[in-house]
Amino acid sequence: MTDVRTDLYETVIGLECHVELATATKMFCGCPNVFGAPPNTNVCPVCLGHPGTLPVPNAAAIEFTIRIGLALNCRIAGHSLFHRKNYFYPDMPKNFQISQYDLPLCVDGHLDIDLPDGESRRIGITRVHLEEDTGKTTHVGSTGRIAEAEYALVDYNRAGIPLVEVVSEPDMRTPEEGRAYLTELRATLDALGVSDVRMEEGSLRCDANISVRPVGSRELGTKVEIKNLNSIRSLERALRFEAERQRRALGEGTPLLQETRHWDENRGVTSSMRSKEFAFDYRYFPEPDLSPLEPDAEWIEQLRADQPELPAARRRRFRDDYGLETRQAILLAGDWAPFFEETVSLGADAKAAANWIVGDLAGLLHEHRAEADGSKVSPQHLADLVRLRADGRISSAGAKAALAVAFETGEPVERIVEDRGLSQVSDTSALDGVIEEVIAENPGPVEQFRGGKEGAINALVGQVMKKTMGAANPQLVGDLLRDRLSAP
Repeated sequence: MTDVRTDLYETVIGLECHVELATATKMFCGCPNVFGAPPNTNVCPVCLGHPGTLPVPNAAAIEFTIRIGLALNCRIAGHSLFHRKNYFYPDMPKNFQISQYDLPLCVDGHLDIDLPDGESRRIGITRVHLEEDTGKTTHVGSTGRIAEAEYALVDYNRAGIPLVEVVSEPDMRTPEEGRAYLTELRATLDALGVSDVRMEEGSLRCDANISVRPVGSRELGTKVEIKNLNSIRSLERALRFEAERQRRALGEGTPLLQETRHWDENRGVTSSMRSKEFAFDYRYFPEPDLSPLEPDAEWIEQLRADQPELPAARRRRFRDDYGLETRQAILLAGDWAPFFEETVSLGADAKAAANWIVGDLAGLLHEHRAEADGSKVSPQHLADLVRLRADGRISSAGAKAALAVAFETGEPVERIVEDRGLSQVSDTSALDGVIEEVIAENPGPVEQFRGGKEGAINALVGQVMKKTMGAANPQLVGDLLRDRLSAP
């Protein structure tokens, strides 16, 4: 492969995220909004587009959309409209989709993201608008793609479900920033309770717009859209591959096409789906059967006052109140937040609790391929573990062993420590004999310490810990060794 200079180009990324709202019913009819029902059972004349039927807006969906807009620091429009977006696809039985066009409900917002390196970035939000979802078409064949399909099946259960589209500005510059943005958006939506944000079920879907341009240029490059990315990991991988593909193409002098591309998760590559040289004419026009949306200003302020604590505010509080590092605050401000705060409320030191959660407890969950609720460890377990460790009643190794047992059995920590002999030995008389043995068996480090090399004491402490199978108090062992070796 020819070497080309890919560092001469800058990546520009914008994301379009589609969020299915967790309302009880669909957007314009009374059909249940549930996932997994038998095909074509949650349908009615309204969402199937039968002649003579009229849509009725879902008030909860409008409220949820405004809540999303407020969380994303948007201006809530005092006047917005639904439009008909006309297209002739089999997944929309009406042959049009009710959406919002030039007068969306929420505009001009932003979302601040924290990166693992401690840096923060502000990503602009162009618009948040409300529409209805389409049905789901299954292309039956070996690849699941339309070109290789033997036939297609259409399920209209999803047609008409309230759908919010969040469109970002092209403010992201790296795949890592794209991942951080989608992670933050997902956490924000989850905290609001407006969606279950299950990407594997399609309730949160993402399309990525990506281009590259020479470093320093203000003009956008040729845009490529990557469709229907269904996990945060897939988004980052697809962006990384596509950015490199485009940089290499420009470096080699190969022109790029404005097109839509498909992400192949198994192969780790994008492939062309269709050209987008010409914009499709959806023939938007105002929906004649629906009145404009004009939310009351007082109601908007009530919703603003009723917003829950959002992940960004929680991270700031965790840093300010508990002294956590940015990386710890990012990890703990999501699903772990209730567990962490209850552990601290039970008396555990916040930084110690944070270290145990993001380190050993997260490691056990990963090892067992479990979610947080798959562990038998409770905040009380962790608070007891932190306390015993701080009191010197258990060593670091003993604490890890106790946590592993609690993870499997749910037994109280103190019982685990007692039954399995994990208590740390802090009795001087019990350590005297072991220390004498170590001094006699290790003349080299002994002479080095007596000769002024302070670090040699660590080798001797390690030998004592080995002989006591990690049960000795290492600080006490170090003090005892210094006393013995410094005596005349």
